[in-house]
Order: sequence, then C-alpha cells, then structure tokens
Amino acid sequence: MANNKIIQHVYIVGSKGIPANYGGFETFVEKLTAGQKNKQIKYHVASRSDNSEEAAKQRRFEHNGADVFSIDVPNIGSAQAIAYDYKALKKAIEISKQNQDRHPIFYVLANRIGPFASHFAKKIHALGGDFYLNPDGHEWARAKWPKPVRKYWKYSEKKMVVAADLIIADNPEIEKYINKEYAVFHPNTTYIAYGTDLQKSKLTIKDKKVRDWFTQKKIIENNYFLVVGRFVPENNYETMIREFMASRTKKNFVLVTNVEKNKFYEQLKQRTHFDRDPRVKFVGTVYDQELLKYIRENAFAYFHGHEVGGTNPSLLEALSMTRLNMLIDVPFNRAVAKEGAMYWNKSLGNLADQINQTETYDEKRIADYTKMARQRVTDEFTWESIIAKYEELFVS
Repeated sequence: MANNKIIQHVYIVGSKGIPANYGGFETFVEKLTAGQKNKQIKYHVASRSDNSEEAAKQRRFEHNGADVFSIDVPNIGSAQAIAYDYKALKKAIEISKQNQDRHPIFYVLANRIGPFASHFAKKIHALGGDFYLNPDGHEWARAKWPKPVRKYWKYSEKKMVVAADLIIADNPEIEKYINKEYAVFHPNTTYIAYGTDLQKSKLTIKDKKVRDWFTQKKIIENNYFLVVGRFVPENNYETMIREFMASRTKKNFVLVTNVEKNKFYEQLKQRTHFDRDPRVKFVGTVYDQELLKYIRENAFAYFHGHEVGGTNPSLLEALSMTRLNMLIDVPFNRAVAKEGAMYWNKSLGNLADQINQTETYDEKRIADYTKMARQRVTDEFTWESIIAKYEELFVS
C-alpha cells in the first residue's frame, strides 16, 4: 500500500470503544479522534461488542474518521476485561499485518494483560511497531478488589511496564512512581495529562429540566456541597459523610452516585446513620451531561475523595466548573489542582472544621480559588492541548 508511507497507524486497545459511554478512557478516545488535526494519523479503535444482532451488523465501522473494530467477549465475570484486551490486541496486530503498516503504534490503556505483554511486544516488534502503555492509576490499591485480584493487578502492572516501549502517564505522580518502582528496568516514560471540557452548561435557572430536578430533590442553587463519582470505599465517602454530619453547616450534601444494590451503601448507613440527617441527600445518577454541568456549576463547593487515581476526570470537571473545591490531600490531587483548591485529610474533625470555615468565606476568597482552579485547567488540561501533545508524540 503506497499510501502507508506517510500514514501513521495507531491502534488503541483497552477502552470499551467509541462512540463513548462516558467512562474516562472512552471519553479520551472520543475526544482524541473527534479533535484530530493531523491527517497523517489513522486511528484504529477496539470496541467491545454487546453480542446483539445490531452489534453483529456493525463489526467494522467508521466513527470520527477512526476505523472501529468490534470484539466479542463471553461474559466470564471479572476476567472479561482481561479477555477483551487480549482479543482486541490480537485482532489489532492481525489488521496491522494485513494492512502492511509501516511502524504501527499499539497504545494499550490500563495494565490488564501483563502475563501476555512480552508475547505481544515480540509480535509488535516483528511488525516494526511500538508498544505504548497508559498505566492508569494504582488499580492494585483499590479497596473494592479482593486480595488475590490486587496481587494480580500489581504483577500485571510490572509485566506491562517491562514490555512497553513507552509509558504515557496522565499524572506526573504516576510517572514518578513508575520510574521509582521499576527503576531497575529503566522504563521510558512521558507525561501527557487527561483533558476536560471548558464549555459552560447551556441550561439556565429557568429551564424546565433544571427546575424539575431541583424541586424534586428539594435542593437550592449554591446551597449544597456536592460529590459526583462511583460509590466505592476508596473514594472516602465514609470520611466525607461523617465529617459533613459533624459540621454546623445548614447547607445540604448532595451525592450524585448510583447506590442501587450496593452493599457498601448499607454498611455506611449502619455505621454513620446518615439516613437520620436530612442534609445528606443521595440523588442517584444524572446522565444528562448539560444538567450535570449545571449542578456542578451551582454547587457551593465540591468534595473530592479519590486517593488512588492518576488524573481523575471528575476532578478536572470540578475544577473547571465548581467555584470552590475541597480535595483529599494526596500527591495526585495536589499535582492537578495546586493552589486552586482546599485540601483535607482523614483525621477526625479536619474536614468538618474546613466546612465550618467555608461558611465564613467572603465572595473574594471564593473567587480567588475559582480563578486559580480555572487557570490550572486552561494552562494544562484543555482537550486541544492534550490532542496536540498526542499527535506530536505519534508522528515524531
């Protein structure tokens, strides 16, 4: 294929695919392909099929100019994600071979297939290609996984890091960790952040869907602390709820999260009795992105309790939309927000005191935090700048 001389083929494996379903990696791939400027690059994206008839018709299709190829995966519980990445990378290598690509890049998102990494690296190198890795956050530290699964994640991470030609960290602290933890293997690393959207919500205070939601949930604009995210122990919901309940604020604590059939929710209810505090409001999930933006923009403050991630998408959204952000004090969060946020720790009374303090803040003090947070996002986390960095990397 004569045309291949000038085209850089990039195969992306590890997201559920595009069009995006609002996961972090899915949104990244959606934005990367939709915002593509450099026409020298041809993206190929693995997509997880749901085995429906509709999906069967769409084995291969174009989206945002990218070649999307579907992968069927049997439902085998928690091993499903490993099977998906394995089959997707195998298929990507086959497609690249058929195309006779020159110097293809295979970019794998997350450390799921470590035991097979060196096997795949050999096949990629035989094609004259490169194996890139995004290690994501510290998956092995997540409390939701039982011990054997955590052990697997740590082992898998090591194998992936050793096999990869380049490791792209989305947080400077992850890059530092990889270089320190695996120094003996001399990993080749770089840092390219995750991006976020700076557009304000198109909705206003008068829109029917806004008024319906706020009325139904018995919430008033600028009169609530907010959290948006998965309801899992390592996001520190217990600390945030306990400390909020211990504070003197008259404002509400609004939790936008899915707690249906969630064991952790029942455990927390027994431990904290949050159901007896009318200020604590679990409002379910909000899938309407414009409404969610409006809810973020009109919160008094945002709590962020994630402590085992890299650059967390919901943190970037909060920094770009919410006026005052209160983050758990871990290096990942400091690396992202710097002076644009307040920081709390898990010691008894620390967050409660800070909540009480915010009640005394004047408009200028809050505006200063808002300005610094927006500046951080504008300087380092716009999708335009992230896409430009990736394109430069891929064609260099």
